[in-house]
Amino acid sequence: MLPEIHIIGLTGIPEIAEGAKLGDLISAEIKKQDLPLNERDILVVTQKVVSKAEGRIINLKEIEPSHMAIQLASEYKKDPRLVEVVLRESKRIVRMDRGVIISETHHGFICANAGVDSSNNTDIEKVSLLPKNPDVSANNIRQSIHMELGVEVGIIISDTFGRPWREGATNVAIGVSGINPLKDYRGQSDLVGYSLKTTTIAIGDELAAAAELVMAKLDRVPVAVIKGYHYNSGDTGINSLVRNPDRDLFR
Repeated sequence: MLPEIHIIGLTGIPEIAEGAKLGDLISAEIKKQDLPLNERDILVVTQKVVSKAEGRIINLKEIEPSHMAIQLASEYKKDPRLVEVVLRESKRIVRMDRGVIISETHHGFICANAGVDSSNNTDIEKVSLLPKNPDVSANNIRQSIHMELGVEVGIIISDTFGRPWREGATNVAIGVSGINPLKDYRGQSDLVGYSLKTTTIAIGDELAAAAELVMAKLDRVPVAVIKGYHYNSGDTGINSLVRNPDRDLFR
């Protein structure tokens, strides 16, 4: 058989409120649409709906900016309340230039504004934060789907990150459950017999990026189902995708 995968966007998920049981809502919509969910399918879920369900939404009206936030906001022409939230969500500031703040989150992700996002919120005064522990979020969804539908699936929580040296943003994995987000080819031989020594593929990021093609940024499709991809099960979590500082040439 020719290698292939199928990616299906799951529509119909209602607006998510704090406290919503996201796994139950996804399961209900899968049943409603009569979409067969099989063992080892993969569900990619956008960060925004996870953050909404977990109450990771901040009202800027309630934020008192610090002196540092006010100073930075003045320099970069930003809302000082937003800058204050970014600083709180940052483990360290990596770079600030031309109105852009690149920081390292407490999870270890390097991204713009520590993942703080104002898009797709019905109230312009509110911003969403990354889930506190995206792996736990992914595992909760996975366990709920197993209880409701009786199948073991892999779960990826995705978010949109920019990339150094490349224009345009792409979706990446920020949380995983039931799936090893790395595929290790080291020790295997290629077609001419060369033994691979360094090749490890970030399949968690590749699957998240592929799912975005049916989810899109503005189409209100917060979940995608990926069928036909053969992955290694695992509970290594997202930390396996975060490069150790000792091996990072760009720090």
